[in-house]
Amino acid sequence: MPGEVTAGKGVTRSPGIDLRSDTVTRPTPAMREAMVRAEVGDDCFGEDPTVQALEARVAELLGKEAALFFPSGIMANQTGILALGAPGTEVVAEAGAHLIHYEEGSLAAHGGMNLRGIRAEDGLLSLEELRAGLREPSRFHPRTTVLALENSHLDSGGRVMDRARLDALTEEARIRGLRVHLDGARLWNAASALGVEPAELAGPVDTVMTCLSKGLGAPVGSTLAGPRAVLEPAWRIRRRLGGQMRQAGILAAAGLHALEHHLSRLAEDHRRARDLAKGLGALPGVSVSPPETNIVMIDVAGSGQTVEELLRALAARGVAMVPFGPTRIRAVLHLEIGDDEVERAVNAFKAVVLGPSTASPAF
Repeated sequence: MPGEVTAGKGVTRSPGIDLRSDTVTRPTPAMREAMVRAEVGDDCFGEDPTVQALEARVAELLGKEAALFFPSGIMANQTGILALGAPGTEVVAEAGAHLIHYEEGSLAAHGGMNLRGIRAEDGLLSLEELRAGLREPSRFHPRTTVLALENSHLDSGGRVMDRARLDALTEEARIRGLRVHLDGARLWNAASALGVEPAELAGPVDTVMTCLSKGLGAPVGSTLAGPRAVLEPAWRIRRRLGGQMRQAGILAAAGLHALEHHLSRLAEDHRRARDLAKGLGALPGVSVSPPETNIVMIDVAGSGQTVEELLRALAARGVAMVPFGPTRIRAVLHLEIGDDEVERAVNAFKAVVLGPSTASPAF
């Protein structure tokens, strides 16, 4: 039905407390106003001043020479790697990377590139794990050309890679003759969590993708930043993939507004993620990994209920989360979730796990 959202397999519910992702946010009134007032032009001819302003701002924040605006993070990821690698070669990434599991085999489909995972014990590659996972040059193996990193790391629950680890990994990649791409869909969150500027975490890599439509709350858009020598062929790849937009300043204005007004509030999402984790972790049969950013991974193996049963019951109480494995549920905090929503979500989860009589009278 119109206006409904999916919460678990085959279950729909009108939006209430939507913790499925930080992509579900709607533009704020101020963001909508910025979009309405955006100065636009044909970006294919390089004539959209708002797109140009956004690209310049992103390049500045990430400490790169230039940036390009994209409709999606997947397209920006693919473009960055395609510009760095070559058909018939191999890209290595941590085995749980978004690039491997959630991007539809795009590198193979569009670039003829092999994608191979290196398993990390905690989701973040260590120098030792990278060294052990990289194959020695051989005429019988694909030639490795690109190392793809992810920060924050989605599959591990939004864990953050600090600059020291990033430096060690990129230095090893350089020694091996590899170029480095960073999937920074939530790099803004990673920088906020570490208390550093985004450029600190983008500095060592060749190209970096960042999303405007996740924690920052823009309705559409991602960027790819890097040296001009790489972004020139990247412009052509973006166009080849169908990502060249015309009067895109209407969308870019939302991204500019988000960078100006929403970067500083990401720490609020992280604090609320910790509050949610604390409340849920106190329930019997529920285990929650301490969140580093805005993602909360909830293991319900000991609850006596399946993930689908729990999600269905939560949806009936107006709380939407998503399955993330046989016994895991994921919740993501964002700008439409305040302290009251966190409290209500904990209370709903409590009622589902312990029974309705345990719910707060105010819920």
